[in-house]
Amino acid sequence: MKRRQVLQQFSALMPAAALPAWAQQAPAATAAPRGAFQPSWDSLMKYQVPDWFRDAKFGIWAHWGPQCQPEFGDWYAREMYIEGSAKNRHHVATYGHPSVYGFKEVIRDWKAERWEPEELVGLYKRAGARYFMAMANHHDNFDLFASRHHAWNSTRIGPKQDIIKRWATAARAQGLPLGVSVHAAHAWTWYEPAQRADTQGPLAGVPYDGRLRKEDGRGQWWEGLDPQQLYAQDHAPSADAHDPKAIHRQWDWGEGASKPSEAYCRNFLARTLDLLDQHRPELVYFDDTALPLWPVSPVGLDIAAHLYNQHLDKTGRTQAVLFGKILDEQQRRAMVWDIERGQAQGIEPLPWQTDTCLGAWHYDKRVLERGQYKSAETVIRMLIDVVSKNGNLLLNVPVKGDGSIDAVERRVVEAIGVWMQGHGESIYGTRPWRVFGEGPAMDKQAPLTAQGFNEGKGAPLGAQDFRFVAKGDRLYASAFGLPADGRWLIRSLARGAHPPVQRVDLLGGAQALAFEQTAEGLVVKLPSGLAPSPAHVLRIA
Repeated sequence: MKRRQVLQQFSALMPAAALPAWAQQAPAATAAPRGAFQPSWDSLMKYQVPDWFRDAKFGIWAHWGPQCQPEFGDWYAREMYIEGSAKNRHHVATYGHPSVYGFKEVIRDWKAERWEPEELVGLYKRAGARYFMAMANHHDNFDLFASRHHAWNSTRIGPKQDIIKRWATAARAQGLPLGVSVHAAHAWTWYEPAQRADTQGPLAGVPYDGRLRKEDGRGQWWEGLDPQQLYAQDHAPSADAHDPKAIHRQWDWGEGASKPSEAYCRNFLARTLDLLDQHRPELVYFDDTALPLWPVSPVGLDIAAHLYNQHLDKTGRTQAVLFGKILDEQQRRAMVWDIERGQAQGIEPLPWQTDTCLGAWHYDKRVLERGQYKSAETVIRMLIDVVSKNGNLLLNVPVKGDGSIDAVERRVVEAIGVWMQGHGESIYGTRPWRVFGEGPAMDKQAPLTAQGFNEGKGAPLGAQDFRFVAKGDRLYASAFGLPADGRWLIRSLARGAHPPVQRVDLLGGAQALAFEQTAEGLVVKLPSGLAPSPAHVLRIA
């Protein structure tokens, strides 16, 4: 397709004032694909979040790929090329100089030799997950499926198997909807450090392998492969490329980010549609502002319409779920707003999702060694808070390079499952109540920053804090401590402010608790011998 045709499609989707200067031309749009949804924001705004997702509440994610092989944390494939960074020093000491042992060699040596997807997904199902997410590619631009449009994929290099196919088989055997996360749209700018060379030391001036081309592979293990297809670095770097923080300012392709070529955008579209057609995931997560490559290319709109049309039910309503970050009000009607490592501050009118992690996004053995994993209590309380505000929680359990999870992670996941077995009634299928909660912590919530990142910045939940959800004629009140005076006081259920309470039970424990509904609130007497718990849940009729 000619550049002008792409611009014509793009300019028809946005008001001219919102377009980048280079795209403010050409009024025509091309024909839309067949189906109920067309590739435009106006059409996607017909979207309604399916009930199955609203009922599910909790999913588990395997954010796993070759960057887990060094077991040294997230964004390894970028930061190993940033001279003097911790990952660069680790890489040189462990593997060698990036001119000789680049990320393509990390991919080659990633074998996933202890990976048992059936066992892991079974564990996650027992922990209470109602959907499963697997990473299909990351910013490292390596496809974890049998890609027909990208030679750098896991069936040809590294594990030599279709990772997504095996995850999909395991998830569906457990009856879990399958999600895939797609991050590769940003490889164009994310890999820019791979173009560089050391500025000092014995190899100063020797280019890293991000500059290699297909013809350089004669006689090498990667002969016949084009490193530029992986690293995507045949372009001028972005403005401020040597500032490690610049990429975050440029995530929406502004602030001087290098604009991806038409060929790059069309290849990303072909790869992603291939993924959707091969594996038909019910959920797709994009690590992008709104949609991938938006607003410099409309291909994200094509992908969204394709996904929604793939999953139309007999009523014409799609059963698919698509996640995006930093959405405006219009975009939140077209897809599900995802908040990274953070929570909304109140009940959102539309369903949304928090995505977070037990540790680092890619496995980092230092997190284990320092004892920095989230506890089961932290995850459970976060889940309760998110659900009370009309959200779902997607939890990443970091997978080691060899495909296993460590013993500490396993204990956390199992402990989550124990609590969910006794209290899942207060999670699954619930809806927000008239208020999401009460207590001192409500006044100390931290605001969102960028795509989220307010996790753990508010006041901790204590014995006077409650979170509420409803299901039918039942109200569930989650309590986060044992008050010293032996009674819970729920002010939101005061006599006169709420209909008379008929019965109060403790999920997973005592039934028909003693209570009194006073002008101050609902006073519930704690049963004797009550053990500590991440949350005690009162079922109120």
